[in-house]
Amino acid sequence: MRKVLAAILSASVVMFWGCAGTTAAPEAKTGLEGTKVNTYLIGEYVDAKSATTKLQDAGFEVIASYESVKKGKTIVFTNAELKAEGAKPGRANAAILRLFVDADEKKISFTNPVYFGKAFMQSEYNHTVFNTQLEKINKAFPGLKPSADAWDFDGLADYHFMVGMPYYADVDTVGVGANADLLAKAKEYKSGKNFLFELKLSENTTIIGYALGKRTNKFVEKIGRANAAILPYTIVIEDNKATALGAKYYIAISYPLLDMGGFMGIATVPGAIVADLEKPFK
Repeated sequence: MRKVLAAILSASVVMFWGCAGTTAAPEAKTGLEGTKVNTYLIGEYVDAKSATTKLQDAGFEVIASYESVKKGKTIVFTNAELKAEGAKPGRANAAILRLFVDADEKKISFTNPVYFGKAFMQSEYNHTVFNTQLEKINKAFPGLKPSADAWDFDGLADYHFMVGMPYYADVDTVGVGANADLLAKAKEYKSGKNFLFELKLSENTTIIGYALGKRTNKFVEKIGRANAAILPYTIVIEDNKATALGAKYYIAISYPLLDMGGFMGIATVPGAIVADLEKPFK
């Protein structure tokens, strides 16, 4: 079964690697309809410093490097095209991509721009923009392979784990107040210890990186360090609110192979994430 799944995923990756430029507007056909899209792109180990240089040479702006797990770093990066998409109301999370550098298991893992772009942009998804980022990554890091984690392309925009679980739009509101005040609180809490990065996308929208508590962070090791690019968590400050992707949504879409048993094993984590994110704004 694993061999069959791997073959399907590989075919899906080949299909969308070769179709840049075929779609110029949101909701146009991508060629991915009816196929699975891998969540991550896996490659041979490159240390964090070298990976940062490669990303910068490819035209990306590296905005943070965070120790997401022991002997593992998440590099957060963006560029002008991604920031333009993220500046659209409710779409800030699409402005960044992530690379997990695993010095323990000696491999790297990129968040797939097409997978997360479709999930976060939904009906506003522009395949040309996100597939272009994919091609830039593949050119800078040749030989990347599809992860086993994957989901149906057609289902990404409306993704939720199961009935009663949150969708992308069902965000957790962790603070309310003027945008400037919310940003200041996030920076000042614990003298900025948890504040990792700030990316202003428009006059009304800023996305920030925020470190969860050490105890909360441990869920990644429990359900799979391979997907540690899920950290750091982000908070969007927009329209006088501080919001974060619903924890049950974000964990599920970042770990699409996680079953109910796995979710039950971290049942307290979503609540702990919200509690951590609320602290700066109280």
